[in-house]
Amino acid sequence: MKNIAIIMGGYSSEYQISLISGKVVHRYLDQSKYTGFCIHIFKEKWVYVDADQKEFPIDKNDFSVTVNQTKITFDCVFNAIHGTPGEDGLMQAYFELLQIPQTSCDYYQAALTFNKRDFLSVLKPYGIKSATSYYLNKGDTIQTNQIVTKVGLPCFVKPNKAGSSFGISKVKTEAELPIAIEVAYQEDDEIIIESFLDGTEVSVGVINYKGEIIVLPITEIVSENDFFDYEAKYQGKSQEITPARISDEMTQKVGAIAKRAYELLKMSGFSRTEFIIVNEEPFMLEMNTIPGLTPESLIPQQATAAGISLTDLFTNAIELAL
Repeated sequence: MKNIAIIMGGYSSEYQISLISGKVVHRYLDQSKYTGFCIHIFKEKWVYVDADQKEFPIDKNDFSVTVNQTKITFDCVFNAIHGTPGEDGLMQAYFELLQIPQTSCDYYQAALTFNKRDFLSVLKPYGIKSATSYYLNKGDTIQTNQIVTKVGLPCFVKPNKAGSSFGISKVKTEAELPIAIEVAYQEDDEIIIESFLDGTEVSVGVINYKGEIIVLPITEIVSENDFFDYEAKYQGKSQEITPARISDEMTQKVGAIAKRAYELLKMSGFSRTEFIIVNEEPFMLEMNTIPGLTPESLIPQQATAAGISLTDLFTNAIELAL
């Protein structure tokens, strides 16, 4: 039996979703092969939480835990932290230093994909299209007329490094820009303002499954709200249709772009890339390297559609890491 540390929580607004993802991983872990440990990672404490909700502190020197005088070490870490420090490369670098295998991509890929601005810039020379964008750092002078001239209206104001649609606003008038920018600054000190793409939104899961990079069935996202925001993602305010209602040609095309991005960046583990298709052209929005793993989340839905059970999905991630 191998000991698997399932890390969950994190330091961002996404910690509650991460706790749900982590518990799902724990529930569906193959218990004939692995013993799962729920490890909560918060700014104020790193603890192992047992079945009785009792907490045992993690020794950060070697990422071990002592329970009833017995020291427990881990063969592999299953990373289920959305946002910092699990999705931005910090935990990946820490485990690399400790030489503990973990299920997500390496630290460089995590840091790059977590930074929407840098990620899209790296892929641009390969012909991968993205929205027209305008960048702001906290403290920059806000010139709303310049922003509107570049990206047009409506536009999206997003924190550069945050997930689950926290801090995102759809802006319809120039007067709304300063408010939206303030909202985004609550999540991050860098902002990306993007032109509005009016088209079909799809989410493409790409994983390494048994040593082969595969594209999972694609999900189309139809939000009841103005865009695929937090409510749409987690409170049922959207329809997620798998497989997406797009042509076979477009399925091939957008799948090939997502797979190419995965390969170009030398990714490993899970990835979920968002696109908006406008006039038969896919525009890439972002890539998530630790996508939600709740049963409602997109990657589990797509895996199920591909005939891959959650237990198989999680076993595969651990075996590849090992």
